[in-house]
Amino acid sequence: MGCGRVGSTLAHILEAQTHTVAVVDSREAAFRRLGSGFAGKRVMGIGFDRDTLLEAGIEEAQAFAAVSSGDNSNILAARVARETFGVDNVVARIYDPGRAEVYQRLGIPTVATVRWTADQMMRRLLPHGTEPEWRDPTGTIRLAEVAVDPSWIGQRITRLESESGTRVAFLTRLGEGLLPGPDTVLQDGDLMHIIMRDEDGDRVEDVFRNRPESGH
Repeated sequence: MGCGRVGSTLAHILEAQTHTVAVVDSREAAFRRLGSGFAGKRVMGIGFDRDTLLEAGIEEAQAFAAVSSGDNSNILAARVARETFGVDNVVARIYDPGRAEVYQRLGIPTVATVRWTADQMMRRLLPHGTEPEWRDPTGTIRLAEVAVDPSWIGQRITRLESESGTRVAFLTRLGEGLLPGPDTVLQDGDLMHIIMRDEDGDRVEDVFRNRPESGH
C-alpha cells in the first residue's frame, strides 16, 4: 500500500525477485512511478478498505507492506491485513518513532523512517558509545553498533566477546557484512554490531572504549 518512492522501489525489487506484486494507492497518478515495465497489478483505492484489498489479492498474499505517507493509514491497513486476512508477514512504515515503539510492542513490525535515518546519521557523526539498530519487542535485547578503541585492532573477536560478556552478531568490513569466526581479527575500519541485554550497554561501552587488559 502506497506507491511513493519506497512503495514503487519495493514493488520493483520484489518483482525482480520473481514475486507477484500488487500495488494499492488512492491516487492514479502515483502509479506513474512504476513505469511501463511493471507487470504487477495496480489497484486504485484506500489501502485499509477490505474491498480494495480483496481486489489486490490479499487473500493469497504472503506479505503486506503499508508504506503510504500517513501513519494512521499504515497502521490501520497493517492491522486489517494481519487480523482480518491473516497475512503473516506485515510491516508498516511509521514517521513518529513514539508510535512505532507502541505498535512494535503490539506485535506489528514497524519501520520508523525519520528515527532510522537520524540514527544512521548519528552513527557516522558521533562514532562513540552504542547506537541501537534493533530492539526485540520486549525491549530486553538490542543489536547495537559499538565504537571500539583503536587499541583493539589486531585482537581476536572472541577476546572482545569474552571480556565484554556479549556476542558480536556481525562486522561491517569494507562495506560488506561479515560473520566472525573463532579466528577473526578486528581490522582498522571495521564496524562492530553487538547483541546485548539493554541494561548492559554502559558496561559494554566501558570495555570497548578502553585498552585491552595486558597479559592476554
